[in-house]
Amino acid sequence: MNPQSPTAGAPDAGSDVVALLMAQHGEIRNLFDEVERSNGDARRNAFRRLVRLLAVHETAEEEVVHPFARRSVPGGEQVVDDRLTEEKEAKEVLARLDETDTDDPKFLPRLQSLRTSVMAHARAEERYEFTHIRRHADAARLASMAKGFRAAEAMAPTHPHPGVESGAKNMALGPLAALMDRTKDAVRKAMGKDG
Repeated sequence: MNPQSPTAGAPDAGSDVVALLMAQHGEIRNLFDEVERSNGDARRNAFRRLVRLLAVHETAEEEVVHPFARRSVPGGEQVVDDRLTEEKEAKEVLARLDETDTDDPKFLPRLQSLRTSVMAHARAEERYEFTHIRRHADAARLASMAKGFRAAEAMAPTHPHPGVESGAKNMALGPLAALMDRTKDAVRKAMGKDG
């Protein structure tokens, strides 16, 4: 990396869970933009990618990030409970939106409402969880959490499942939900509807 670069010395998303989370929040914002400005198949494809990213991102946070924050962040119990409430509400909206055709006139207003809540949730995570995680975890812990996060994403459901907002529930129900979701994705893709 160029020492003159403004990102010189910045944490790497591959070895720092907070950098990884922040990068994904940026990807989520970009996908919302892409869905909003496209139409037809391009909108449908972008929305499928957004649904998948949101689903796996939240599951991995619930399995890796929130348990650490609960134990290590001052007031962590309440901070995590507040984030889980936000996640459940967003999953409920996303699940309904996931069943709506992207060409439906109701789709964009509902998407914009979802975006508002998802972005507020992301800002709350960044402020109340991520900054404190960085303060309370050394580089080795941040790196191991990044690895755990990636592993959790690989096994996560690809669609929202409201009511499954804890690491324990994800471990118990996640593999079955992930299998069902990946089957649903494969069927959609085979039918030309982009899984």
